[in-house]
Order: sequence, then structure tokens, then C-alpha cells
Amino acid sequence: MRFPPSRLACSVAAACTALLAGALPAQASPAQASLAPADDRPAAPRKYKEYVALGDSWSADVALLTNVSSEHTPYACFQSTWNYPKKVAKQLGVTTLRDATCGAATSEHLAKPQELNHLGLFKGTNPPQFDRLTRTTDLVTLGIGGNDAGLAGVAGSCFNLLPSLELLPGLALPAPLGGQCKKSWVKGGVDAMSRQIAPVENKVYDALKRTHALAPHATVLVVDYLAGVPTTAGCFPYVQVNDGDLMWLGRKLQEINATLTRAVKRAKRDVKGFDVRLVNTYEGSVGHDVCQWPGTKWVEGFVPLTANPPGLAVPLHPNELGADHQAATVLRTLGHRA
Repeated sequence: MRFPPSRLACSVAAACTALLAGALPAQASPAQASLAPADDRPAAPRKYKEYVALGDSWSADVALLTNVSSEHTPYACFQSTWNYPKKVAKQLGVTTLRDATCGAATSEHLAKPQELNHLGLFKGTNPPQFDRLTRTTDLVTLGIGGNDAGLAGVAGSCFNLLPSLELLPGLALPAPLGGQCKKSWVKGGVDAMSRQIAPVENKVYDALKRTHALAPHATVLVVDYLAGVPTTAGCFPYVQVNDGDLMWLGRKLQEINATLTRAVKRAKRDVKGFDVRLVNTYEGSVGHDVCQWPGTKWVEGFVPLTANPPGLAVPLHPNELGADHQAATVLRTLGHRA
């Protein structure tokens, strides 16, 4: 800080002293440092005691038959023993974790029970996920929206055994015999999938307001979707989706994340005192999509196997490397070390 002489009649010595003081950086004494405003000091990360995880299969990080936990939800939710909520809870040392995440969940299942029946073999009912929230809940993560838009079903319909080909101009066999699934969704310049994605924003926005009403003291984190599908290049036949379709699916995933971002901004603006934040897992996961080799990819392709950890896995879902990234990004968003 510069301390110029206050009077023109100062002595030469005083003027020199003032010039030196302006030229050299001022050093605060220990006493001065201790009087620094509290807002200037780095805030210690908040400690959390009661953590509730809400969401769909990309939060449950579903695994099939192996590494499935039924501690918090029915077995038929296929909730993993190593999903990011459990990793976050362990790292934070929370006293109470209630992990409501469940495969195939939509925003409707936040407030209503989810009936589960997989081929008649795995059955159960996951109670409304909001039932896990209390007024003492101080941390919530929410990963939802993909199933509301129907993206998983669309991705499955894009499975293809043959490369893209046309028998005649404009005439192609349907998938899985080489036809492009995108063509059944984009007609006349109108993308029907984008229309299905658009309402997700309001659904998530409403869910956030309800979450705050049920847990008014909680920090709420909306966890977006990993960059599991590339947007710039396909990799047929390594992933059995024609390249154009795969890149289109990647752009739809980006659209869903954009709706989540908007929902968070609206909720933060409209609900006074609401500590709601977006956890951007997408940005740091680019280059770890389904087209990468095992050990690099964080989301599995159509082959129901994973190397991380080795075993059976549900296609097009995060493996444990993906869960590690999700957990680390959640922790960084909270100001904790990953």
C-alpha cells in the first residue's frame, strides 16, 4: 500500500521515506495479519452428517448380479456397492447415508414408489426417494433426467449389427440391419428426441424446489451425466452403433446436461437461500467414452462386461472408474479433497 506525504511542506527525509514505501511491497505484521477480515481467509470445507443420494442408474452405477448392494434399496434397483454416493459418504465421514438411487428411476419416482420387475426374476418396490429426506438432512445429490427423456431406450434402439448402408438412395433396412435410428427421430428438420428432452428442465426444477422444502438446510448438488458418448467420431463396430447415430446420441446427452444446468440456475435464482449447485462431471470425462479401450473408458458399451472391476455390467452405464470421477467431482464441488 502507498502512503504519500500528506503535506507539501514535509521534509526531504520524509518524502524519501514515502517514496520508498510506495516502491516496496508493504509487509503486514503478525498482529495486522490476525486482524484480516474473516471473509478474506479460505473457508474450511463444511462438514456433513446426514447425506441423502437421489437419482437413476447413472447414480446407482448399476452392476448386474455382482457388486450389487441391497442395503439401501431393493436388489432389483441394481445399486452398486461402489457407486459415487457411497464413495462420497466414506470420504466425508458422514454419520448417516441414505442412498435411494435406483436403476430406471425417473423424476416421478422421487415422489412416488417405483415398482421393479426385471424379467420376473428381480422384483421389488423402491419407496419414494423423497421419503429419505428429513429436516436434518444437510447434503443431497440428485442425478436424474435421462430416463424422463427416454434416452436409454433410444440408445438401445440404435444397436446395429451392420454398418450404415442404403440399398437404394433413401432406402435402407431398419436397425439392427444397417439403418440409422436417427432418421426415425429427425424428420423435416425437427428432432423429436430434443422435444422429449425439453420438459426435463421443468421436472428437475420442480424436484429441486421440493427437495429444498423437505430438507431446507441441505446443500443440494445436481450431478450431470458423464461424457459417455462421443460427439465427434464413432467407433463401429467396436461399439455396435453406426457412427452418425452414436454422435447424435452424444449430442442428446449434452442437451440433457444443458437442461440440468438451466434448472439449477433457475432454482438458485427463485428460491431464497437455496444452496444448490451443479456438479459438472461431463467436462472432466471427455475422452473416456464408450469408444475407448478398457482402463480408459468410464462408461461401458453394449457388451455386458467390464474390466473395472472385472465382471458383468449393464451396457451404457458407468463402471467404477466413472464412479471414481463422479465422486471426485462431487467432493471438489464441495471444496473437499478428492
